[in-house]
Amino acid sequence: MSRIILKSAVVAFASVAVSLLLTLVVVPAMGFPVSRAVWLTATVCPLMLAWVASAGTFWQSDRLKNAHRELARAHAQLVAAHRRLSEKASRDDMTGMLNRETFFAALDGSRRKTDRGALLIIDADHFKTINDNYGHLTGDDALLLIAGAIERGVRSGDVLGRIGGEEFAAFLVGATGPEARHVAERIRREVELIRFRPVDERTVPLTVSIGGITCAESATVSELMRAADRRLYEAKHRGRNLSILDRDISEAA
Repeated sequence: MSRIILKSAVVAFASVAVSLLLTLVVVPAMGFPVSRAVWLTATVCPLMLAWVASAGTFWQSDRLKNAHRELARAHAQLVAAHRRLSEKASRDDMTGMLNRETFFAALDGSRRKTDRGALLIIDADHFKTINDNYGHLTGDDALLLIAGAIERGVRSGDVLGRIGGEEFAAFLVGATGPEARHVAERIRREVELIRFRPVDERTVPLTVSIGGITCAESATVSELMRAADRRLYEAKHRGRNLSILDRDISEAA
C-alpha cells in the first residue's frame, strides 16, 4: 500500500509541475494576469485529481498482478498434481515398476526409435506355494525382493514392468544377443542369492525362470511377446531357475 501511495504522489507532483508550466505559458499569452486563484487552481486541481486517479490505477494494477501470480501458482500446482497422478497411474502400486499397459506402450515407443534390443520375461518359480504356505502378505514381501533383484540385474536405461501377478518384463534397450544373455543370467543369479526368511529364520529359496528374445527389425510387440513366452515355457519345462534366450524371431520359430 505504501508503494502505491508513493507512486501516486510522484505522478501527482509531476502533474502539478506540468500544470504550472502550462499556466505560466498559456495564461500570459492570452492576456490574463497570473493571479493567486490561477496559481491555486493550477496546483490543487491536478494534485488532487492525479493523485486519486493514479492511486486507483496503481491499486487495480497491483490487484491484477497479484491475481496473475496466484493463477500462475495454481496452474503450476495443477501441472505438478497432474504429473504425479499420471506417474502414479503408470506404475505398479507394489513394486513401483511400470504397470502392464504402460510397459507395453514404452516397449512399442522404444521399438519405433531403434531396431536393436532384447525382451525378457521373468517369472517367479513356485510362487503359488509361497502364497499357500505363508500367506499373500509374505508373498508380497518375496515379490518385492525379486523386483529389487531384477532392478539390480538390468542396466541403466532399460525398461522394467510388472506385467502379471508374479511376472515381470524387461526391455534391454539396444542390447545384442550376448549382452541380453549376460543381463538375464545376472538377474537369475541376483534372485537366487536372496535369503528369504519369512518364518522362524527358515530360508525359503527364491528363483526365477527367464525367457527372452533379441529384436528382429520387422518384429511386432506381439510377436516378441509370443517368442519370449515360448522361451519362458521352455525354461519352466526344463526345471526352472533358468534363462533361455533366442537370437531373434526367426530362430525362435
